[in-house]
Amino acid sequence: MRSGAMVRACRSACRCWLSGCAGPADGPQQLAAPERAEDREALVDLCRRRHFLSGTPQQLSPAALLSGCHPGFGPLGVELRKNLASQWWSSMVVFREQVFAVDALHHEPGPSQAGDSAFRLVSPECIREILQDKELSKEQLVAFLENLLKTSGKLRETLLHGALEHYVNGLDLVNRRLPYGLAQIGVCFHPVSDTKQIPSSVKRIGEKTEASLVWFTPARNSSQWFDFWLRHRLLWWRKFAMSPSNFSSTDCQDEAGRKGSKLYYSFPWGKEPIETLWNLGDQELLHMYPGSVSTLQGRDGRKNVVPCVLSVNGDLDLGTMAYIYDSFQLSENSFARKKSLHRKVLKLHPCLAPVKVALDVGKGPTAELRQVCQGLLNELLENGISVWPGYLETVQSSLEQLYSKYDEMSILFTVLVTETTLESGLIQLRSRDTTMKEMMHISKLKDFLIKYLESSKKV
Repeated sequence: MRSGAMVRACRSACRCWLSGCAGPADGPQQLAAPERAEDREALVDLCRRRHFLSGTPQQLSPAALLSGCHPGFGPLGVELRKNLASQWWSSMVVFREQVFAVDALHHEPGPSQAGDSAFRLVSPECIREILQDKELSKEQLVAFLENLLKTSGKLRETLLHGALEHYVNGLDLVNRRLPYGLAQIGVCFHPVSDTKQIPSSVKRIGEKTEASLVWFTPARNSSQWFDFWLRHRLLWWRKFAMSPSNFSSTDCQDEAGRKGSKLYYSFPWGKEPIETLWNLGDQELLHMYPGSVSTLQGRDGRKNVVPCVLSVNGDLDLGTMAYIYDSFQLSENSFARKKSLHRKVLKLHPCLAPVKVALDVGKGPTAELRQVCQGLLNELLENGISVWPGYLETVQSSLEQLYSKYDEMSILFTVLVTETTLESGLIQLRSRDTTMKEMMHISKLKDFLIKYLESSKKV
């Protein structure tokens, strides 16, 4: 109980620092009031040093992270997002009947609509050729440019359009029986205003990785399915969180009166939507396939009906950031009181952690120890366990420095191969979450890790 209270107190203090509203934390291990400028950016600094994020601190402001205009994820961030996408895919597609994978182009052909703010795909050579034609009047120049924009393809803002394009083919795949779903993961684009630019109407392009399920269901039970997916998605996001209550949902409605719900994560600066669910009715299908009602009808028992469209759309980039914030812990090092020695750790869920095991060497003949590590690495990789080859480092570091580094990288276990390993086959296994160290025979390591990772999926 005491240990749990200490962790909660440290997490509470950490979240206050990140939000810039630091105050006293309850609990036996209360930390001193932070120096705001330094402690508010503790997490961003960690993410940069450990390659979860790329770019400078100025480029990684909350506004940049939300808009998708930051330099992007670093190698560990990319791996974290890949693991999150893999978990989403398993939950929504692999272990679910009547859900099929689809793919679509990053750009949508066709003329632009009134009020369309999407980015258009236009060749610079075409624009240059029009602008350099000195025989064109101003009116003709404007007309040529407008026509060029109207007829060019546009970058997609959501994945919905691609799924609707595959609806009829998917309906044939399920013998026209409803309900069924189409899923895809891909990059989407959106315009972002930049107040620093002149004129103010100039916009930059933001991008994000989205995960989309479009569910086609008879209208009579669309509400029940909507409630099912809302409950499923909220529980799914909470499943991997240290603080599940930071994920919440709120009902919403669009301008057309269509009902939906948004799932939020409570960042230090406020709640941000990470997933949106909409009941779009049948209008989206009827609009895409005008005059083809019979083609759109699926079987609902003995009836043929045009289905309602339920859209479940998640932002994997923002979801990745949510889990980074959720997992960040800052606590006092048990061996030192200095501020610089506070223990920083990303306690990402085992399913999401980019690297599961770090292999390092202790005292003993270097060549032989590295050879053992190489054998271990090959064995673990062959079994799908990601490994950090710390034994290849040429810069000497103390064990405490190594453990701090691996905690910040969210590595679940550190394996230390020493002279004892050569003599008796025993390795030292250190846990990220408990910091406890235990001796284990090298032959049991693979099975232990496989069992640990498999059990973590069921929690």
